[in-house]
Amino acid sequence: MSHSKPYLPEKTCVNCQRLFTWRKKWLRDWQQVKFCSQRCRRSKKRSQHD
Repeated sequence: MSHSKPYLPEKTCVNCQRLFTWRKKWLRDWQQVKFCSQRCRRSKKRSQHD
């Protein structure tokens, strides 16, 4: 049986505007996280240079 996670912080992705939830791998960097995925990060960098 899986356990429920009653509260996890959420942010909005700067690129796609989707809501994404805190992940353990972001434990130390949550304040700096801006993108929901590597794909959003790459597409944002590409669009800034165009």
